[in-house]
Amino acid sequence: MGHLFSRRALLSTAAVATAGTSMGIPPLGHDPRPRRFQTGVQVLMADDYKLVRGQKTGIVTNPTGILPDLGHEVDVMAADDRIDLVAVFGPEHGFRGAAQAGGSEGFYVDEQTGLPVYDTYLKTGQALADIFTRSGVDTIMFDIQDVGARFYTYIWTLFDSMQAAALAGKRFVVLDRPNPITGRRAYGPVMTPQFSTFIGRREISQAHGMTVGELAKLFDAEFLDQPVDLTVVQMRGWKRDLEYEDTGLPWVLPSPNMPTVDTAFAYPGTCMFEGTNLSEGRGTTRPFELIGAPYVDHRWADALNALRLPGAGFRLAYFTPTFAKHVNTLCGGVQLYVTDRGPFDPVKTGIAMLVTAKRLYPDDFAWRYDTSDPARPYWIDKLTGSTQVRTDIDAGKNPDEVEAGWAGALKAFAAMRAKYLIYRGGN
Repeated sequence: MGHLFSRRALLSTAAVATAGTSMGIPPLGHDPRPRRFQTGVQVLMADDYKLVRGQKTGIVTNPTGILPDLGHEVDVMAADDRIDLVAVFGPEHGFRGAAQAGGSEGFYVDEQTGLPVYDTYLKTGQALADIFTRSGVDTIMFDIQDVGARFYTYIWTLFDSMQAAALAGKRFVVLDRPNPITGRRAYGPVMTPQFSTFIGRREISQAHGMTVGELAKLFDAEFLDQPVDLTVVQMRGWKRDLEYEDTGLPWVLPSPNMPTVDTAFAYPGTCMFEGTNLSEGRGTTRPFELIGAPYVDHRWADALNALRLPGAGFRLAYFTPTFAKHVNTLCGGVQLYVTDRGPFDPVKTGIAMLVTAKRLYPDDFAWRYDTSDPARPYWIDKLTGSTQVRTDIDAGKNPDEVEAGWAGALKAFAAMRAKYLIYRGGN
């Protein structure tokens, strides 16, 4: 069935490619500009798909599986006889990105390629292994743009898919992509096992400073219940301190509330406001950069700027979210600007924002309470991976004292992380 699906797409896609070439437009999948940098999928294609030749292949991906010419890898592969692509597996938000946060697209046949698309969101273990078996694939590829934060769920889709591939006896291939906030170093608290959820399965730091290929190696060696037959197709020309804009890749929203690279830099810190009663900017055009609540006034921006946090600046801002928290209600707050990416520490910045908000507005500031999980009721604990951040802030500790509370665990994670780094540059 997979062979028929992929070949059916060949006629229509090839026709488009041929027509484009006749008008002087390069065919999909072809980048006429010489580049030193290549993603894992570009390396795979340049090598004529030899790694997966003769195997029925599926791919876990979403709209970020992009090529430099704006073509999508699935559309290109479905029309290429050198690879037998028979299935696509969609994560949160779906393969084509049609679903909002906390949603997926379900099973369907993709209109563009004729390929079956299986829904993997929130599926784990044997249930996910059964989907892989039912799809008929021999090899599962993974290619999704991560944003570098532990609570961004695609890395746990990677983890769950590796676990399920091992159970199903399938080969697993990671097509590596950049960490868009660079891979210079790791930041923030390390998750503890008792707070394992889909926004943090295992013990890594809040900003991990790794690529998905490096994480896959770490997961396989340190955390999987059984090892998987893993291959990482490495990027060419990427270094740990390379800015995303310098790769030449277009930025594709990995999820609806991640519109820019600037958003990704702020996210490992300001996403912690999901664990409070302040808006984290969902429902605005600058999510995770605009933070506020109806009770916030100009004093917050003044207090934050007085801290002179490295690489960060704050502007007094007013906004009205169109959905999520405080919908259709005017909020006062700040817009965070990353003024210098090199020294900017997203987690320390986010902690400073939490500490000052609670100090300035003690009667209004509140932690978000999850009534569905009475054993772990505070959402901030799930985001930070333990009770330490919340209890330290409640005790009146300053940002440096809060940071000191995770220093030992972060040092241990950094030592583990170093064993699985592939690319040079940074720490």
